[in-house]
Amino acid sequence: MNKPVVVAKELSRHYEVKGALFGPPQIVRALSEASFSLTPGQTLAVVGESGCGKSTLARLITLIEPPTAGSLEIDGKPADPDNWAGLRSSVQIVFQDPYGSLNPRQRVGAILEEPLKINRPNMSAKDRTAKAREMLSLVGLRKEHFDRYPHMFSGGQRQRIAVARALMLEPKVLVLDEPVSALDLSIQSQILNLLVDLQDKLGLAYLFISHDLSVVKHMADDLIVMYLGRPVEIGTKEEIFKNPRHPYTRALLSATPTADPTSAKKRIKLEGELPSPLNMPSGCAFAPRCWKVRDRCREERPLLEGEPHPAACFYADVDDPDPVA
Repeated sequence: MNKPVVVAKELSRHYEVKGALFGPPQIVRALSEASFSLTPGQTLAVVGESGCGKSTLARLITLIEPPTAGSLEIDGKPADPDNWAGLRSSVQIVFQDPYGSLNPRQRVGAILEEPLKINRPNMSAKDRTAKAREMLSLVGLRKEHFDRYPHMFSGGQRQRIAVARALMLEPKVLVLDEPVSALDLSIQSQILNLLVDLQDKLGLAYLFISHDLSVVKHMADDLIVMYLGRPVEIGTKEEIFKNPRHPYTRALLSATPTADPTSAKKRIKLEGELPSPLNMPSGCAFAPRCWKVRDRCREERPLLEGEPHPAACFYADVDDPDPVA
């Protein structure tokens, strides 16, 4: 059995924001108690609405920010700030926007060589150039692209360059933060297939962040469903798509488009207000919008537990009818 390359336990990240004049600062709980492991060749998808904590989790895994609480291990080593410099080569990130993530003033070759200049100072210029050209070929670009500027490429080609840059340090984990959402549909499939091929060749582990469940269904092995900074359901792709237990997961899946025009699609309509992250309810955060809500939900926060896969809902298995729009 493969040894995990990432082990996260109860990861949390809180931010202080200014409150009222002369008042104490308020706390935004952007991420709370996220636990998971990631093994080579595995794709773990993190899904949820905007503001659910997906990008905050990405910043913690890529060692951009320290967690407020919890522990993180990368490649068997504790990810303490003192160890960050030695661990950053093991985890790299591909950003959402291929237009904004590349320096427009640098040629592609310089963009690819930059991680080596910073992290491999003893590597010769000849070896850096050879490595960059090799990586360019690996992501499906031609050798003449090496001396061109980013503005000379399409969106899909720029994202290939971003993937190549992330692979220059031979990482074990790639964090993919909405890697295809800024691309045309026809190009999305090409980039997704490239990522699948690279994972097979290099044995990479992916943390795949997305709000598009149709893409997640194509890419993921396992899923974490997030709501207001907290995991509410965890399981394999097959388990969650076939038998979603949490009401929020059911609502997300009902909103996923289908390519079959003959299938009966019933959209779950959520009512009620989304709680403020500055004033979270004392019980279940989803209670104000949930059709299964009971008094217990407003008073007590449910734990992530149950069978056949964990869900943070007291009444996950109660057969209340869905509020179809």
